[in-house]
Amino acid sequence: MIAGQRRGSAPKNRPGIGRGRLPVVLLVPALVGLVFLGLPLLAVLIRAPWSSLGHLLSEQTVGQALRLSLETAAIATAVSTLVGVPTAWVLARLRFPGRRLLRTVVTLPLVLPPVVGGVALLYVFGRKGILGPLLADLGISIPFTTAGVVIAETFVAMPFLVVTVEGALIGQDERFEEAAATLGAGAWTTFRRVTLPLVAPSVGAGAVLCFARALGEFGATITFAGNLPGTTQTLPLAVYIGLETNPNAAIALSLLLLAVSLTILFALRGRWAGGMVRA
Repeated sequence: MIAGQRRGSAPKNRPGIGRGRLPVVLLVPALVGLVFLGLPLLAVLIRAPWSSLGHLLSEQTVGQALRLSLETAAIATAVSTLVGVPTAWVLARLRFPGRRLLRTVVTLPLVLPPVVGGVALLYVFGRKGILGPLLADLGISIPFTTAGVVIAETFVAMPFLVVTVEGALIGQDERFEEAAATLGAGAWTTFRRVTLPLVAPSVGAGAVLCFARALGEFGATITFAGNLPGTTQTLPLAVYIGLETNPNAAIALSLLLLAVSLTILFALRGRWAGGMVRA
């Protein structure tokens, strides 16, 4: 009974204890951090042309950029999931020489400047790239096409999914898989019926993060795919061009991206936050 009372009363006492233990000196840098992160977003809201927002967002170029951004980000997320989940499983489950090097290569786009990623993609898929002559013989041209946008977004976004799923696999209790194998399940059946359902929340979280990163990609896209309206001009590129030609349109597009990002963030926290924490 005493233990039950203690467990029941702990949450009530926790807020007071937290306030008592919080050093006051931490409040100032915390406030500075909150202002630093929140003030730019507030500035966009203050400067937004609310009266003409509907007209600006209804322009043809905006609709094209929005449609292209959503389509390419969705395709990049699907490709990243299809390739990234097996990659995460290999990194988490298999032990082989060079595994650390492979993990470094997979996660390198997380810290690599996106424009460098775009240059690297050009030297792989461009006319003078590693695969350029072969693709030319097949009549395939990837740079400065919509397919190039998808490849650029996949390159920079897939590591987010791999890292999330790998973390979940490392923290997963392998005894469930061992039990399935003991009962006669094959490797593929065990992965499909046991492993994948256990890490499904983390796969969802990684996919959402991947989609958000792909949606906001700029550097690799403009370097590898260019900025062709209706073909390769995504919302971030449209914002960049709008700052030079129509600042109000750029602010309107920024609000649109902000709204999409907030929606993704709330979806991530509401549905898959538990999976992210376990990962």
